[in-house]
Amino acid sequence: MNTHEFLKAIPKVSLHVHLMGSIQARTVVELAAKHGVKLPDFNEPEDLYQYPDIYKFLHMYDNSALAIQGRDDFARIAYETLSEAAAHNVRYREMSFNPTTHMAAGASYQTCVDGLIDGINAARNDHGIECRLIAAVNRMESPELAVAMVETLLENPREEVIGIGMDYAEAEFPPERFWKAYRMAEQAGLRLTAHQSEDAPPRNIETCLDLLGCERVDHGYHVVESEAIMRRVRDEGVVFTCTPVSTAWVYFGEDLSNHPIRMMKEFGIKLMIDCDDPPMFQTDPTKDYIVCAEHMGFSTEDFRNCMLNGIDGSFLDEPTKRTMRRQFATEFDALASQLSK
Repeated sequence: MNTHEFLKAIPKVSLHVHLMGSIQARTVVELAAKHGVKLPDFNEPEDLYQYPDIYKFLHMYDNSALAIQGRDDFARIAYETLSEAAAHNVRYREMSFNPTTHMAAGASYQTCVDGLIDGINAARNDHGIECRLIAAVNRMESPELAVAMVETLLENPREEVIGIGMDYAEAEFPPERFWKAYRMAEQAGLRLTAHQSEDAPPRNIETCLDLLGCERVDHGYHVVESEAIMRRVRDEGVVFTCTPVSTAWVYFGEDLSNHPIRMMKEFGIKLMIDCDDPPMFQTDPTKDYIVCAEHMGFSTEDFRNCMLNGIDGSFLDEPTKRTMRRQFATEFDALASQLSK
């Protein structure tokens, strides 16, 4: 077994993937045609997923939402991304979705969430993969809209919706703006995470932990600019959900060997590896692992740690985590013994 085969075969937990970023380009084209939505000009569907910066990316992200209207549309996109994940031996995923984006595009919250649950159930039946949902705050919108989103979640409880997160462009939209939405969610028993310090200073990580009450950090790469914060998150065992491929262009273009993930790993911060927006960045649940192996010096033991860190950072209950750690470790070690020397 070679390294690529090994990295595809190992059991995986997925904590950092966005629903909208997981839609195949051909699906966007088909759903846009179904609902009469005009897309940017393209020759091949994949041309839609070419953009020079995060703002062009987010524009395509929002444009795609207009093409997803019916419950069956939401079921389809959830099923397709979970089916792909299962082919890479992802066993459990916590997938982010933006209720306010879909509501602004014309779909009700109930249509959106119940369609996603339909897709989740079908993927479980067909492929054995489990999935839960994280409702993400669009940080480029107002704090009041974030509060309204949490109120919507609480008025329409679904056991599959287990927490809230925060995404969209960070630099001009600091996390403290959303403290009230996070406080409401915490008091209601929802779990908490947030995208922080992807393109903003490391102090946002401490705001995320201390003010918002987050239990893990999504991205967090600018932590390397503060040794004090690096020591803190290492010593506290905070899990960072890192996505090498989708964030490479933010830092060093093609030179992935200089990505902050490498320094974070070497410092001892608890990392797990995921694929963020797979088709939008031409990646998949295995490719990001391969990038870590080929460009960032990740060893077999590093991947074992990342796998277990993913379980630790998940919002599963503790008995389930203990069982999963034993099962995953046993499978990983058996696969590692088959690696070509």
